Amino acid sequence: MRGGEELSFFQQIELIVQLSIPTILAQISVIIMQYIDASMVGRLGEENSAAVGLVSSTTWLFGGLCMAASTGFTVQIAKRTGANDEKGARNIVKLGLGFTVLFGVFLAAVGAFLSGELPALLGGDEKIHRGASLYFLVFALSLPVVSMNYAASGMLQCSGNMKIPGILETVMCFLDVIFNAILIFPSGTFHAFGFDIPYWGANFGITGAALGTALAEFVTVFIMLFYLLFRSKALRLRKAEKFVFNKSELKGAFKIAVPVGIEQIITCGAYIAFTKIVSPLGTTEIAANSFSITAESICYMPGYGIGAAATTIIGQCIGAKRYDLTKRLGRLTTYSGMAVMFLSGFLMYIFAPQMIMILTEDPDIRALGTAVLRIEAFAEPLYGASIVASGVFRGAGDTVVPSTLNFVSMWAVRIPLASLLSKSYGLYGVWTAMCIELCVRGLLFLLLLGVRFAKRADKGMYTSSE
Repeated sequence: MRGGEELSFFQQIELIVQLSIPTILAQISVIIMQYIDASMVGRLGEENSAAVGLVSSTTWLFGGLCMAASTGFTVQIAKRTGANDEKGARNIVKLGLGFTVLFGVFLAAVGAFLSGELPALLGGDEKIHRGASLYFLVFALSLPVVSMNYAASGMLQCSGNMKIPGILETVMCFLDVIFNAILIFPSGTFHAFGFDIPYWGANFGITGAALGTALAEFVTVFIMLFYLLFRSKALRLRKAEKFVFNKSELKGAFKIAVPVGIEQIITCGAYIAFTKIVSPLGTTEIAANSFSITAESICYMPGYGIGAAATTIIGQCIGAKRYDLTKRLGRLTTYSGMAVMFLSGFLMYIFAPQMIMILTEDPDIRALGTAVLRIEAFAEPLYGASIVASGVFRGAGDTVVPSTLNFVSMWAVRIPLASLLSKSYGLYGVWTAMCIELCVRGLLFLLLLGVRFAKRADKGMYTSSE
């Protein structure tokens, strides 16, 4: 692609598959990790599950801001790599890592400040306030590590290396199981091969779940940074190369990251408003909503994997000035994401009871969770369109209009409709509103992809400096 060679249709499909599969596996491993957290916390009782579910939308907001900060640099690395400017890409690595860790420290301070009052602000029952506050405090203090993990992983991916981040995200999943088992539960024994084997447990409850995830993130990012800075063929440090502060690179990062950050605030702000709509429905509804979101996420993670691949592909196409491929691959990745998520939605509809059963033993939560998951299954193909198309636009450095579409979709459709339907239909109405909104969002992104992006790509208006 960088050499200007023509790619056949099957070569384009092969490129998408090769770049998507490691990321899809990594995304699925992250969701499995969330399953593990939710399942382990679920064993502690309904109140603890509800406490984690109450603050989950706020953790997405802070995590999304970390992701947005890294996106401003990773997209530029993809373009520099596509243009065969690896020295310039390495300079952006240094700038990006320094900025993202500082931003993570800032978010950690804000999160720690908010943690005490957050459960009350979200309208949660007073009996789950303490657990929710402690869980969010530990998460907030881990944000510098989370921010570095997003940055290092994204930088490797945008240089074309999907394998190492994928492997390390999977390793993080296994580490999370080990740390959670030690930190959540008390000491005890388990029976194996005719022997009672004692084990030590810290008995920290849901705080242990947050600590376990934070420790898994820390170990993973340490290895990720080592590979990025010392082993990566394209991006590793060179002794002869000194860091050069470039205002245009920082400006370019802000130009890309700020709209993505605003999009995350808009989207996660809507999730928080969504949580406030669910909270008055009761503890069972809060827990069912949280578990169902966790269960659904394993179905849309393939879309995010293809979306990450799309960001790399489109960024490198533009860096290489292959505007012909920009249009074709932009559409092809989006349609591929829709096809994969049609299949995942179909499977979710069939196996919804089993997906919820893994997370909780409560029969009321299982019944409610199964029903709302089956409502959501109908939205998955169009949800996939919005996820992958957003990755396409990010790779092109075009983030303003997608952010606007997310704002309109979430706040003009989902929140008003959820508020209205919750009064008569409870959680069923809330998830029906979400299904309708995701379909509207997907149609809007397909329209934007077909009209705006393709037209600009034809004219060659995206440049490597954009």
